[in-house]
Amino acid sequence: MMRNTAAAKFALKSLTAAAAHANDIAMNDTTTTLDQNLNFEDALKALEAIVHKLESGEAPLDESIALYEQGNKLRSLCQTRLDAAKARIEAITIGADGTPAGTKPFDAD
Repeated sequence: MMRNTAAAKFALKSLTAAAAHANDIAMNDTTTTLDQNLNFEDALKALEAIVHKLESGEAPLDESIALYEQGNKLRSLCQTRLDAAKARIEAITIGADGTPAGTKPFDAD
């Protein structure tokens, strides 16, 4: 029993440190700076860390507002990265004989 508790505490400490690190990667300060070169995965991790902190109620009001603003910037960055990835996807077109005939831009509609 003690062994599982120690492992759980270690895992929780590791996850907390990882979330803090992802948050530090995304934010140079807690108010306005966002690294525009952040990849999608790191931006999403930082956004998840912000959501967790806001949902936990740990942050005072002023910090919560700053975190919300930062989270909105990260959400926008994630959406931009997803839109760019979608634009790069191509659909394979099939010719009349059933064989691949080439590609065309992906259209999700």
